[in-house]
Amino acid sequence: MPGLKGKVAVITGSTSGIGKGIAECLAAEGADIMLNGFGDRSEIAELEKKLAKDHAVKVAYSAADMSKPDDIRGMIAEAQTKLGGVDLLVNNAGIQNVSPVDEFPEERWDAVIAINLSSAFHSIKAALPEMKEKGWGRIINVASAHGLTASPNKSAYVAAKHGVVGLTKAVALEVATQGITVNAICPGWVLTDLVRAQIEARAKESGQSFDEEKRALVSEKTPSQGFSTPEQIGKLAAFLCSDAADQMTGAPYSIDGGWMAQ
Repeated sequence: MPGLKGKVAVITGSTSGIGKGIAECLAAEGADIMLNGFGDRSEIAELEKKLAKDHAVKVAYSAADMSKPDDIRGMIAEAQTKLGGVDLLVNNAGIQNVSPVDEFPEERWDAVIAINLSSAFHSIKAALPEMKEKGWGRIINVASAHGLTASPNKSAYVAAKHGVVGLTKAVALEVATQGITVNAICPGWVLTDLVRAQIEARAKESGQSFDEEKRALVSEKTPSQGFSTPEQIGKLAAFLCSDAADQMTGAPYSIDGGWMAQ
């Protein structure tokens, strides 16, 4: 019997990339899934069908905008109505903007903070009362290596992801005796379709091979010279949702090829 059979997972930003990888792994463990994110609606519908068919789980989709608190509350309520509750909450939605701080567009700062940090607060606030009532829950916040360290020209992202790690610790302490764990996953470079496209573009421009540009992209930060994958992050998330992780809470878990070991 899959370990999460009968549980319901809400995963923000799960129509592609890391979030999709997490959705696939939680579905493989038997969890019903509420997808969320932007993208082509027909492609999202195909993803819904595939997850449901491959894993014999219920799958729903919310187009909630993670910058809008009302949308976030509506997404949680929709999961409770359509799927029967929220047992697992994965806050994964995120955006990036790269610019020196004195040139950083103020509207982009506000957007990065809203989607990368404030959305996690709003979804946790909406989902937690039910978890407390049940005496069980799993909250996973997808932070970043940049939740533990910094790089130049990413002030909003670094501030937001440090905030996510701090939020994780604070909420974990609040619910430590209530059967609810709260953890953060901190990926380094992740080989998503978006990053693959960036590498392909670099290779085309430089005349180097895909593998050469791939190594060049990670060489500055990643001792392993390799990328994490959405599937690997998904499997870590699935473990953190399992009974084996019952006493693992309030911690950031790096999956970064040794970045934080330096």
